Amino acid sequence: MRKPQLVFVIALAGGLAACGETSSLQVSDGTGPSPKLPEPNKTLIPTVNIAPAIGWPAGAKPTAAAGTQVAAFAENLDHPRWLYVLPNGDVLVAETNAPPKPDDSKGIRGWVMEKVMGRAGAGVPSANRITLLRDQDHDGVAETRTVFLENLNSPFGMTLVGNDLYVADTDRLLRFNYESGATSIKSEPIKVVDLPGGTLNHHWTKNVIASKDGSKLYVTVGSNSNVGENGLDQEEGRAAIWEVDRATGNHRIFASGLRNPNGMSWEPTSGALWTAVNERDEIGSDLVPDYITSVKDGAFYGWPFSYYGQHVDVRVEPQNPDLVAKAIAPDYAVGPHTASLGLTFAEGSKLPSFTSGAFIGQHGSWNRKPYSGYKVIFVPFTAGKPTGQPVDVLTGFLDKDEKAMGRPVGVVIDQQGSLLVADDVGNKVWRVSAVK
Repeated sequence: MRKPQLVFVIALAGGLAACGETSSLQVSDGTGPSPKLPEPNKTLIPTVNIAPAIGWPAGAKPTAAAGTQVAAFAENLDHPRWLYVLPNGDVLVAETNAPPKPDDSKGIRGWVMEKVMGRAGAGVPSANRITLLRDQDHDGVAETRTVFLENLNSPFGMTLVGNDLYVADTDRLLRFNYESGATSIKSEPIKVVDLPGGTLNHHWTKNVIASKDGSKLYVTVGSNSNVGENGLDQEEGRAAIWEVDRATGNHRIFASGLRNPNGMSWEPTSGALWTAVNERDEIGSDLVPDYITSVKDGAFYGWPFSYYGQHVDVRVEPQNPDLVAKAIAPDYAVGPHTASLGLTFAEGSKLPSFTSGAFIGQHGSWNRKPYSGYKVIFVPFTAGKPTGQPVDVLTGFLDKDEKAMGRPVGVVIDQQGSLLVADDVGNKVWRVSAVK
């Protein structure tokens, strides 16, 4: 066994304790339109600092921002990660986790990362279903719950266009016929297009959103590695947002160089598509900030060759200076290693002080010491652009011993103007509403 592998295994055997270097900057330093980007700090042992997943004690809940309150909209779910609100107010929740991907667990590093993700609460089998939650009396609690779709393959994103419901499985974009008010769908799906999957499938989540006129679908496809270490041939069609023609299934790369895009939402003032992106790991606790950005047609955002514009990542082989020269910087950093996944704009929000901007669900770090993320934040926008520092909306997901009682993922505004938050460790959907 090579020495770096041996050291990593010894660290793991020691109980997956925090190891590696420590941040020299605050999370706020890596936040905003011009984040601080220190020199890379690649250590022999990558920083492994995991908040063990324990779930919520009876009666416990996160802390909501002033002027708001939080309560469970639904409980006892099975790893809920993503949310979608139907026109009649019903809420769809994807109960899902990673599919089997044996080639992503090969070798010492793969084995270690599998243990890391398990400790962080991501090791449970996928329920592979979408559940419908209905709050008929509008009291902020879903009193009915039905299995809406089942036998899926690690589903994630959902969007409705007319009577066509689209679901992004990990390897296919599917279409189902939906009738308003239906509590389940039993019909067979129609495949719209295959998506990159397979036995490696490092970043497995696929999200989907429809254009305003409904003619196009936009699908996120994360990379098959951290920084191309599995070979650039494994990255075909990945680290990108696809544009799919809804009528034909024909597709093209709309934007590329996005390591792991997840949340997508249309900014209401400019009409621009925005996405939340997880940047790369293992070059220090302060690098690289995750970000939200408007997505420009044909743009390249750097991955894997560079980060935050044209900051070259020397780990990548072979280098591609011509492509780096085309890389553009994202609009707004949301802190290093925060695992910012959920993104929705505040259109329709009735939360005081949170009516113009973007809500972001931060799943939380494993590659930073001290922790970052583990909360929901709000980035104010003016005239279609982010302004100022983020504001905490929902915090308190870590207990006094820094164990994870919950981890926020998808965020969406419900029909009453409240914020719904999927919590895949707490197995709940939280609802943040205005204090009456």
